[in-house]
Amino acid sequence: MKIASFNINGVKARIEALTDWLAGSEADVVVLQEIKSVDEGFPREHFEDLGWTVETHGQKGFNGVAILSKLPLEDVTRGLPGDDTDEQARYIEATVIGARAVRIAGLYLPNGNPAPGPKYDYKLAWMERLKTRAEELLAGEMPVVMLGDYNVIPQPRDAAKPEQWTGDALFLPESRAALRRIAAEGWSDALRLADPFTDRGPFTFWDYQAGAWPKDNGIRIDHLLLSPEAADLVEESGVDRAARDGDKPSDHVPVWVRLAA
Repeated sequence: MKIASFNINGVKARIEALTDWLAGSEADVVVLQEIKSVDEGFPREHFEDLGWTVETHGQKGFNGVAILSKLPLEDVTRGLPGDDTDEQARYIEATVIGARAVRIAGLYLPNGNPAPGPKYDYKLAWMERLKTRAEELLAGEMPVVMLGDYNVIPQPRDAAKPEQWTGDALFLPESRAALRRIAAEGWSDALRLADPFTDRGPFTFWDYQAGAWPKDNGIRIDHLLLSPEAADLVEESGVDRAARDGDKPSDHVPVWVRLAA
């Protein structure tokens, strides 16, 4: 089972780029972030005609997450528990039925800028809610992949120029510590399992400005965290850098993991 995450930065604006990538991806399940569409506005029929089951949790103009799957989906839930007043569409879960069942938790974690301020407070509070949900998922003792745009640069090696990010919400010590607290409960970073000793990258985001892509001035903020049961099933993982070179690309590229499931 190949499971991918892709912040598409507007599904309607990038529909051709997404379709092209899907055609060659060999993915069974794709979690999208920043679809920037309400549920009824998502181009569902386009992807269903290509053989994908579509589940969305949308919001007008920004945010929004979705799951595309070639395999059956069960028990789809929308929204991160813990705050009934939170109206931002940033979280979706489903169980994928392959050779064995895998729980998928797709997320678009708040950016948090400017920091300090209410947006950063919201980011940290959201991460605390995510920690609680992550603990619940671990308690289920089934393979779980918690993946998406985390908007956190975990370590200096996850940025080409970490000194440029020292005051940014993505790299502040509180953000990084919050992610470590989540991972410390028993989650594995799929990309680091594949290459734990690399001292630079791999990167998953390059800004549209200042020639970041041709200069490879990137950061790694898209992550796949695996429960112990999922980590035991890992066959390979990777980053599809070539997606950034296409026509009208997203500023993110897909990340993926293949499980023996």
